[in-house]
Amino acid sequence: MLVTLLGAVAALVVSLPLRAESYDAELAARVGADEYGMKRYVMAMLKSGPNRSQSEEEAEKLQRAHLDNIGRLAEEGKLVLAGPFLEEGALRGIYIFNVTSVEEAKALTESDPAIKAGRLVMELHPWYGSAALMEVNRLHHKLAKKAI
Repeated sequence: MLVTLLGAVAALVVSLPLRAESYDAELAARVGADEYGMKRYVMAMLKSGPNRSQSEEEAEKLQRAHLDNIGRLAEEGKLVLAGPFLEEGALRGIYIFNVTSVEEAKALTESDPAIKAGRLVMELHPWYGSAALMEVNRLHHKLAKKAI
C-alpha cells in the first residue's frame, strides 16, 4: 500500500504542469535536481527485527539512540526524510536516504543502534522522487517547537 501511495505521489509531482517562469536553476542545482526536478534516493522500510525482547528500559534507551542517529544522519545531509507509521505492525517506519546506491544506504543503516541490537531491520530500495525533498529538513527546523 505504501509503495502504491508513494508511486501515486511521484506520478502527481511528475504530472503537475511545468511553469518555466517559476524554474529556479540555482535551487535545482543546489538540491541535485535533474531536468524533471527529480533525483535518485534510496528508500528504507524499517521493520520489526528478530530481537524485540529488551526490557522496557533498554527499549527506551535504544529508541533514544535510534532518534539521535536519525538526527545525526539528517545533519550530515544523508537522510532527507524519516518517520514512523502510526499503526502497530511489522512495518515500523521509513527513511529516505540522500544516496544513490543501496550499498551506501546499507552502510548508513548499520550505524543505527536499534539495527545493531536486532530490534529493527531495514529493507532498502532505489527510489526516484522529487528533489524538493532535499529542503524538508531545513523547513522542518522552522516548524518544530520542540526537539524529538
